[in-house]
Amino acid sequence: MLRRPKPTDSEADLLREQQRFLTSGTPAAACMVRRPDKRRGEAGDPGNAKAAHSSENEGNQKDVVTMEELPDQLPSLTPAPPKKSRFKASRVTFEDEDAGERLDRHDPHISAVLSRIVERDTSCAPISLPVFTGLAFPKVLHRSETSSQAPSSSFKGKRSIFARQIAAQRLKEDKTGRPSSAEAPQTSEPRAQILSSEAGPRLVSGEGLQGPDSSGETLRIHRENQAKLQAMSKSEILDEQKKLVSQLDPRLVEFIRSRKAQSALSPASPSEHAAAEKRSTEDPPVGKAESRETRSAAATPEEVEMEEEQEVKPAPPLTQADLPVKPQKEWVHMDTLEPEKLEWMRDLPSPRKKGTKKAMQARFDFTGTLIPPSEDLPTHLGLHHHGEEPERAGYSLQELFLLSRSQLIQQRTLALNTLACILTKARAGEYQSVLKGSVTSTLLDAGMLFLLRFALDDSVEAVMSAAVHALKGLLVCEEDEECLDYTFSWFRGLASFPLLPSSQEEDDEEDEGLNESAKETAREKEERKSDYDVARQDVVKGLLKMKLLPRLRYVLEVVRPSPRVVQDVLHILTRVARHSLSSATQVLDCPRLMETVMSEFLPTSWTSPSSLSPPSVYGHPLANAMKLMRVLATSGRHACARLLNSLGVRERLSCLLSAEPNELLMEPNEALRISTEAYRLWAVAAGYGQACQLYIDLYPALVRTLQSAGGVVSAPDSLHSLQLQRLSALLSLLTQVTHTAGCHQELQAGMLRAQGEECPPPPPVSWGHVAGLQPLLLGQLKGLIKGLDNPRQKESVLTLIPAYLVYLQAYYHQLSRQTCFKPVETLQDLELLTSEALLPLMCHSVVQDLMKNLRSSSVVCRVQSSPLGPEATPSLPGLACPGWRDRPGLVFPSSPFPLLAGLGLLLETITEVHKGLSRKFAGLLLSEPVIGYLHGCSRATPALSHSRSWLLRHEHHVLYRLLRLALRLVPIEPEVAKHASLYHQVALVLLPWLLPGSEYLAHELLSTVIFSKDFISEGHSGGPEAVELGELKLHAQHQTSPSLQTVGALLREACTQLPSIRGCYLTHLAHLEQSVLASRDVLLGRNPWIGSHLLPELAGPALPSDWPFVPLISLYERTGVSDGGGLAVEELPHGSLQAVTHCLQWLLLLEVWREEALKVIPPVAKLARLSCVFLCSSDLFLERPVQALIWGLFRLLTRESRLDSLDLDVPPPGLASFQDLYTALLAQYEAVSFGDRLFGCWVLLPLQRRYSASLRLAVFGEHVGMLRSLGVTLEQLSVPIERFTSPPEDSLPLLRLYFRSLVTGTLKLSWCPVLYVVASSHINSFIFSQDAAAQQVEAARQSMLRKIYYLTDEVLRNHLLLFRLPRQDLQLGFDMYEQLPPIRAKRLQAVLGLQDDKGD
Repeated sequence: MLRRPKPTDSEADLLREQQRFLTSGTPAAACMVRRPDKRRGEAGDPGNAKAAHSSENEGNQKDVVTMEELPDQLPSLTPAPPKKSRFKASRVTFEDEDAGERLDRHDPHISAVLSRIVERDTSCAPISLPVFTGLAFPKVLHRSETSSQAPSSSFKGKRSIFARQIAAQRLKEDKTGRPSSAEAPQTSEPRAQILSSEAGPRLVSGEGLQGPDSSGETLRIHRENQAKLQAMSKSEILDEQKKLVSQLDPRLVEFIRSRKAQSALSPASPSEHAAAEKRSTEDPPVGKAESRETRSAAATPEEVEMEEEQEVKPAPPLTQADLPVKPQKEWVHMDTLEPEKLEWMRDLPSPRKKGTKKAMQARFDFTGTLIPPSEDLPTHLGLHHHGEEPERAGYSLQELFLLSRSQLIQQRTLALNTLACILTKARAGEYQSVLKGSVTSTLLDAGMLFLLRFALDDSVEAVMSAAVHALKGLLVCEEDEECLDYTFSWFRGLASFPLLPSSQEEDDEEDEGLNESAKETAREKEERKSDYDVARQDVVKGLLKMKLLPRLRYVLEVVRPSPRVVQDVLHILTRVARHSLSSATQVLDCPRLMETVMSEFLPTSWTSPSSLSPPSVYGHPLANAMKLMRVLATSGRHACARLLNSLGVRERLSCLLSAEPNELLMEPNEALRISTEAYRLWAVAAGYGQACQLYIDLYPALVRTLQSAGGVVSAPDSLHSLQLQRLSALLSLLTQVTHTAGCHQELQAGMLRAQGEECPPPPPVSWGHVAGLQPLLLGQLKGLIKGLDNPRQKESVLTLIPAYLVYLQAYYHQLSRQTCFKPVETLQDLELLTSEALLPLMCHSVVQDLMKNLRSSSVVCRVQSSPLGPEATPSLPGLACPGWRDRPGLVFPSSPFPLLAGLGLLLETITEVHKGLSRKFAGLLLSEPVIGYLHGCSRATPALSHSRSWLLRHEHHVLYRLLRLALRLVPIEPEVAKHASLYHQVALVLLPWLLPGSEYLAHELLSTVIFSKDFISEGHSGGPEAVELGELKLHAQHQTSPSLQTVGALLREACTQLPSIRGCYLTHLAHLEQSVLASRDVLLGRNPWIGSHLLPELAGPALPSDWPFVPLISLYERTGVSDGGGLAVEELPHGSLQAVTHCLQWLLLLEVWREEALKVIPPVAKLARLSCVFLCSSDLFLERPVQALIWGLFRLLTRESRLDSLDLDVPPPGLASFQDLYTALLAQYEAVSFGDRLFGCWVLLPLQRRYSASLRLAVFGEHVGMLRSLGVTLEQLSVPIERFTSPPEDSLPLLRLYFRSLVTGTLKLSWCPVLYVVASSHINSFIFSQDAAAQQVEAARQSMLRKIYYLTDEVLRNHLLLFRLPRQDLQLGFDMYEQLPPIRAKRLQAVLGLQDDKGD
């Protein structure tokens, strides 16, 4: 242990103790450091002793002893905020920057300051000599003489007594030294111009000009500007002003306006007042008017416009007469009036009353309502403040952001609550028609998400509650949730799409060149991103990355906030769970979150609330908590099992549903809502085959509820809508239980056959448990149909009937698969159901009137959504439901789609079991509203988005059921068969619309309707013969090649091969088998096999829009051209020729008879897909059937109307550009074409003049050798030759290539007739063109003309000089002059004469 030195210790003792101290390694209690001298520009760390001792000038250093535990400076007695440098934020330093250079740049030494001094030019500054007096010294100034000084109002800022005395003396010298107006020189300039010239420019002073007469030069420039302004009209001034404002920096414009305002408001000097008064007395009235008009015209354009729009004059400065209290003479320092400090005491100016076309800043009140600019609100509302535009009430978004970061709790809370109201109304679309852009997107771009997340961590509960409310306004749209709840009882209404933003492909440049094992996974890339990058693409995912869930758990568990905050948190959790399966899993896995929700908001026992609005909802069941459980259960069967078994949801369901809502100790409203949500959650669980034992336990309660259904419809009250929703949810539960019970027998048999293999266990509920409910529900349905006659019950009945129809479909669908199925009795029951219920329902006047709204309520037929819809934010997708009750749509109260969906579903099952009943439902397909609706669908092109997909899914089900009914009726009902082409057209356009999760519907359409001969009526009603007659007429008019007249026979052959074509397409779509099976289980009610009610991610349709080309694309991907230019395989796979033939036959049939079905595919995409026939093999295009079909398709693609729509500048889908594809085609032609005419026509098609010159440069530059074998004649080419020759070519490099290929013999008429005519036409037009051109182009014209004249090949020279017009009917392909026309001959002589002159 070390000891302290004592006075008695000798020097040896001290040295010995020092040695012990050094060897022990104990840190010293004090250390000596050198403190840098900031006055000398030294920098260093005062705590770094080594750096101090390593300095070079050790002799000049000061040693300072510092104690570790004591600060260098005494602490301040009054706490003060830390000082912040005003200049630190503007300094930017870099790690690799040299410290010495930085010190030199920021050196504060006196030499650095002196080196920056620039001497002012004083050559033109006036010099005034001192006034001679008789005194030896200046007179001493006394305070009693201050009254003679200049008034302080004439100076800017505060002046001392001495400064005011000097200013008064100078003012006196100026008065004595200035000549009088009578002695002023007279000029001939107008008085207005003199006045404007004397005023001088306000912005330019001329101090920077280096010259003896800088002020004179500035004045001369100012006079020139004034003269130009006087010569311009008022409209010209305004035009120039708008042009200047659009080009200048807005800050510079504001600076100029402020300078003018300052000069206008500043009082003039006494001398100027006197001069102005003298001029005004001398000028006549006409001169005054002219002067004012000239001065107003000389004002800047911006000022003129502002005067026209606002017409607001600046208020005069305050005087002593305006003061409420007059200053007394005895008051010290109160004799000077300071108007700028008294401006804030004025009354606010009134808002502008006149409208303006300029965009103005939006201002909101505390409820989020937009305040009009002209509205004058009283100041006691607290909406006025001293920010920008103080006369306008309300707060802008920028000001609210500033307030949200205030140190005052009340201001932060107020700003966040206001932002919450603004976000709620923005999501509801209330600002769509009055504001530019999206408020939500603007706030997100400004960092709203991070602001709310930081506010959630605030220790003040009021701020935290306001942040929760704002976050709920950002994420949750209550009307979206209402729509999803409204459609829950529809067919598959419990399923929903994940609310994921549209996936944006990113360029992974870092992963290029790496193998698959070295590339980063999607999870690793996501973790590497910053919070900002993640939130910018996906708001919910960004919040999860910022640990939102643990914070919300803390709020619920520890803070225990008010009821509104609890409800907002539950809404937020529900929206997060709807985002994706991953988000729902994170909500389930968050520590203690679900346990807190279950114990506090879904307890098994509770007490009756003491009031209608209790101060706390803890310990009481909440409907929103039950809804959160339902949304979490929708994400997957495993999540649902966790909720039922681990978290005790099963006990909560039994507790809440075993009693009637009026028996629960809750408010009636909340009791009905939580009972409805409990039924829905149970329906979701039953949709997985779970919680079925609960059905057996609560069967008496369910029957009791069903028996009271009649009273719900007949006795409406204030809770009527909630009671209807509860009954619909119960019917949805019974539907799912019926489906599950129908699978019991199949699962039991499968379990016996499995023998140890994995197989779902059979559910506890069997068919006998559900069969007894059908008579009760069927009787209620008949009673509801009779209730349609009662106008008071009509709306309620139409709400309930679809749920009953869906239940009956589930019952009869599963009944036919049971061993207890009795066909005779079932057929009789179906006949009674049809005659007593379905036919009266379909023929009822209320239903007929409802069907008239079919087209107006359709989402498919509406090309574009309402312009006043809600805001769309890419990173935060929604369902666009705000205002759904007030606008026509699928969920509109008078929409026929819910009824038609349930009716079509039941009719499909009935006609499948009892085929003889199909004819009785023909009236539905033949009704005028349905036929008009199908015609509208056949011409529609709906867009794919989250706001439409959830509704499109239900409408697709309706269209599919109508097509299934048509499939039954077309072969047996002649009237329905007349519309077979319409049904086939609808099936073709519906197929590429089907969304993920509907793959089974696509498979069924391909297997039945799409390739059915009954729906292609043209094939057996003279269709091929009509095409042949059209070809004969076309041949007679255009003399086309006889080898091309094969389309009629090809169509006849295609109609006979429809079953084989169907097999070909089903084979090539076999990769969708797993999706088809999963979709089949969902749509057919095979509940125990369903993995999730959350539909697949909405990345695109289930089938690509170009599905008819799938066999060609698949073959090209397997055998196409490799990177080296050769074929990837030596021979085609087995069956490729047959697959290509079937594909081309189907494409030919669609192009001739179903052209509308292929309009979603751009013509350039069709050309690119068909090019795969030439690229995937060296001889496939030479096969006879392929050649005939490609010729037919080529003729269809090159019709006059199709050629105009073929745009090769647009990249085909799936390709970077058409140029790359065309380069591959040229290489393939050179390699394997052998001069094939079909391949030659395909290569010539992109060489039309209207397309890019790069395509023609590729032929005549890189692939010029192919010209020898490109022997397509003008008769074989179905494209008019004028499309290649008109307008004249303007690309000089291409013209030189044309000329070189002709002169060198690479391009000959016998080898390549088409391009020979094209090159000759363009060169002839070029050399004899009279248009003005650049010198280089004109020199090229003359040089080319001289070379042509001196050609030794007489034939080529005559072709190029005497070319007249292209003519496809002539043998040469063009017409020629017998001799040059005079103007061309003169041109030739001029060029040759010029050459002779140069030679001389």
